[in-house]
Amino acid sequence: MNARQIVSGVYWMGAQDWNRRLFDALIPLPDGTSYNAYLVQGQTHTALIDTADPTMQRELLEQLEHVPSLDYVIANHAEQDHSGLIPCVLEKYPSAMLVTSAKGKALVMNHLAVPEPRIRVIADGDTLALGGKTLSFIYTPWVHWPETMCTYLREDHILFSCDFFGSHLATSDLYVTDEGRVYEAAKRYYAEIMMPFRAVIRKNLDKLKPLAIERIAPSHGPVYDRPAFIMDAYRDWVADTPKNEVVLPYISMHGSTELMVNHLIGVLVERGVRVTPFNLAATDIGKLAMALVDAATLVVGTPTVHVGAHPAVFYAAHLANALRPKLKFAAIIGSYGWSTKAVEQIAGLIPNLKVEILGSVIARGLPQPADLTALDALAETIAVKHRELNLH
Repeated sequence: MNARQIVSGVYWMGAQDWNRRLFDALIPLPDGTSYNAYLVQGQTHTALIDTADPTMQRELLEQLEHVPSLDYVIANHAEQDHSGLIPCVLEKYPSAMLVTSAKGKALVMNHLAVPEPRIRVIADGDTLALGGKTLSFIYTPWVHWPETMCTYLREDHILFSCDFFGSHLATSDLYVTDEGRVYEAAKRYYAEIMMPFRAVIRKNLDKLKPLAIERIAPSHGPVYDRPAFIMDAYRDWVADTPKNEVVLPYISMHGSTELMVNHLIGVLVERGVRVTPFNLAATDIGKLAMALVDAATLVVGTPTVHVGAHPAVFYAAHLANALRPKLKFAAIIGSYGWSTKAVEQIAGLIPNLKVEILGSVIARGLPQPADLTALDALAETIAVKHRELNLH
């Protein structure tokens, strides 16, 4: 795809990765992704903001064939899907300097072997004049690495946000045209990558408030020409108050745990609580992560395998613990044949979740009437706890 003009002197570059289906050998990419770089041409100097994944070298270098000189390469983030082509760009333009944060300098030297004399370190709030276009640098640490920053183009009010506000979405649209589709992709991106850093993201959102932002140009997904759309979404996602929702990851080997799960879903719905179940035998972990963004309660359903929780449940519990969502409550349900330590094991897997444990319902074999009654009581407890917090 050729370079595309955003405003006079500012161009999208990079590549659409239509066929990539897994990121970091971990994260599903149902809609592919993009690696966005941006060329800013001033009257006296030219800068390239970020590069692209190393697999897209041909695409980026073909776009740069029409750029006779380059003075600066801005590295907002040192992760290789954005920085991986910095060495070949610096080789193409021998006089260009790499501009990055102090922590970014160490990372690009370690990961990419960029020579120290080619690096210019900028501080938070520093500016770079290109002649009629001024770049301002805003440190936004832990969005989602320690060195991350944004670059703001003052004259055109464009925020080049790198991973901040990104969405794994390959599209031919330069700008957001389908807000529903982009919202889901951006929420998935936030859930999988940004959610562990909710508290610091709130601070970084506040840091951006003084800026007049007319466009947000992230490094994944389309450009936002209505910035309030994604900024309001982020404020909602990072807020401490969850919604009246239960996330229920489970797996069932012989049907007993599934009977319990289905019963609990029914009685929760009767009490006005929204439930999103995930059968871990075939679950997109991205969708599970997205559901955790808003949920107030996590209920884990597991059969017993070798006296403990099912391995798929171990994985789901570990994922929830790593993502640190805004959950307030948790419970465990399941079944066993002759003995079980599943409850103790699962509770030990989620130390990062500052939740109130509402109890457990563990049936021996097929759930009996007493087990179903206990599930009714658990549903009532969850509903009451949600009402007490005035969740909607």
